[in-house]
Amino acid sequence: MASTDRSIFARIFSPGPTRDNHPASGSTGKAGRNLPQAITTAVVLITAVAVPIFTSLPAFVGVIAFVCLIGIWELAGAFARMGITLTVTPLYVGAIGMVTCAWWLGSEGMLFALYITVFVCAAWRLLDRRQEARMSDVVSSTFAAVYVPFLASFVVLMLAAWHNPWVFVVFELMVIANDTGGWAAGVMFGKHPMAPALSPKKSWEGFAGSAITAMAVGSVGLWLLGAAWWWGLIAGIAIAFVGTMGDLTESLIKREAGLKDMSQILPGHGGVLDRVDALLMSAPVAYFVFAWALPGISWESSH
Repeated sequence: MASTDRSIFARIFSPGPTRDNHPASGSTGKAGRNLPQAITTAVVLITAVAVPIFTSLPAFVGVIAFVCLIGIWELAGAFARMGITLTVTPLYVGAIGMVTCAWWLGSEGMLFALYITVFVCAAWRLLDRRQEARMSDVVSSTFAAVYVPFLASFVVLMLAAWHNPWVFVVFELMVIANDTGGWAAGVMFGKHPMAPALSPKKSWEGFAGSAITAMAVGSVGLWLLGAAWWWGLIAGIAIAFVGTMGDLTESLIKREAGLKDMSQILPGHGGVLDRVDALLMSAPVAYFVFAWALPGISWESSH
């Protein structure tokens, strides 16, 4: 029993290279997804998000922190395939710290937690006995700290600023519209690849579908929240652009690591980062647009 515990402990705190998951068993259709499996997983994920956000915002902040931990673990496995070792222990602690500071202390506390995380990651690796790839490990760990918990903390800032779950719901629906609209338009009309070296299925027609659906959902959602409808156009096009960059960033990581998905945790979807990459990149943009657009908040109170 003890050896099993040590094995699990080692897999969490010293993740090895993620197994090659290029063979996509059961994928269906032009989009390369197993749709029934993906839909089932999506329903479970929606339930896992909806219950805490409408019952206890602090509990939902805990969900965000847990997602960050999984995301760091997935990144560690992907980077290990490239010969890079992330300092996962400081990153785990730093992720919890950033999310907690964002909820209790606001943006200043969140930034200070990021600084402490980067400092400890650098010290952790520099004091390690291993001599090889120190600089690559430090830079990659810094990237992981910013890419996952720091960006995710903007969602927490959003919750702390308004204490209104529907603000997050509108943001999430815009990200879903961006993803779904881009996927549908790409499947039906995609002919001109946007970045064939990174993501062959992503097309300019798909990007147009992403922008249109995100703007439509944003206009209605922000209007229902009390903002002028045209703020939804600004938020929608911004989320479509930044979210697409998030998709391409993750595609770059997966291509460099030789992976199809970041992990196989979510059947039909791959890993957690495969689902939240656009959300992570879009969260800061959405937070600032919402702060300008929505009534009942000032910059002082948002901190």
